[in-house]
Amino acid sequence: MKKLQSILKKIGVVPIVIAVIALIIMIIAAVTYDGHIASNNIWNAFVAAFTSSILGMAHWFGSNYGWGIVVFTIMVRLLILPLMVFSIGSMMKMQVVQPKLKALQAKYPGKDTESRQLMMAEQQALYKEAGVNPFASFLPLIVQMPILIALYQAISSSQELRSGEFLWLALGNRDPYFILPILAAVFTFASSWLSMQSNPDQSGVTKFMPYIFPVVIFFSAIAVPSALSLYWVVSNAFQTAQTLVYQNPFKIKREREIKLAAEKRMQRKIAKAKRSRKK
Repeated sequence: MKKLQSILKKIGVVPIVIAVIALIIMIIAAVTYDGHIASNNIWNAFVAAFTSSILGMAHWFGSNYGWGIVVFTIMVRLLILPLMVFSIGSMMKMQVVQPKLKALQAKYPGKDTESRQLMMAEQQALYKEAGVNPFASFLPLIVQMPILIALYQAISSSQELRSGEFLWLALGNRDPYFILPILAAVFTFASSWLSMQSNPDQSGVTKFMPYIFPVVIFFSAIAVPSALSLYWVVSNAFQTAQTLVYQNPFKIKREREIKLAAEKRMQRKIAKAKRSRKK
C-alpha cells in the first residue's frame, strides 16, 4: 500500500484525473455505438471494445472515421498519461545516477562471476536509494503494443474503417503520397531528439537512437493501412508535446546550469575561506 501511495504521489493528481476522464469518454463512445461487433474470446472482446469506441467517436463527427481515429488516439494517450509521467520521472532519475553507475563499472572491471554479483548488488542499492526503476521506461512501450495490434485488427475487421475516407486518405489502404509516413517519422524524431537532449551523458547507441526510430516508423507506416499511420502521426505528435511539458530539455539544461554555477560559487567560497584561515 505504501509503495502504491509513493507511486501515485510521484505521478500527481492531474494526470490520473485526466486518465479517468479519457477512460470514461472511451467507454461512453463504445456504449453509445448502436452497431454489433461479435466477440468470442477475451482478445476479440478487447478488439471489439476498441472498434466500438472508434466508431462511436466517429459518429460524433458525422460518421467521419478519420476524426474518430484521431480522437480515439488522443484518448489512448491521455489514458496512459500517468504511466508516461512515471516513466519520464524514472528516466530523469536514471540520468542523474548515470555517473555513479559508470563509477561502479570502473570499480568492478572484471568479468568474473564474483565481480558481476558485487556490481549488481551495489547497482540495486543505488537504484533503491535514488528511487529508480530501470525498467520503468519500457512500460509505455509494452502497454502500447497490444493497443497497436488491437487497432490493426479493428481496422481489418471493421467494414466501416476499411472503407472510410479522411482528407486524401482511404483509411483501409496505404497513403499514396507518403505524407503520413513522413509526418510519423518527423514527430518520432522530434520526440526522441527532445528526450535525448535532457540526458547529460550521450554516448554510443544513445546518440543514434533519435535517428534509428524515425526510419523504422517511416518504413512501417508505408506498409500498413493509412488508418494505422494516422494513429502513429497523432500519437507521436502528442508524444512530442508531452515531452516539452514533462521533460523539456531546454528547461532541464537551464536548471542544471544554474545548479552547477551555484555549486562552483560555493566551492570558490569554501576555497576562499580556507585561504583566509591559513593567513
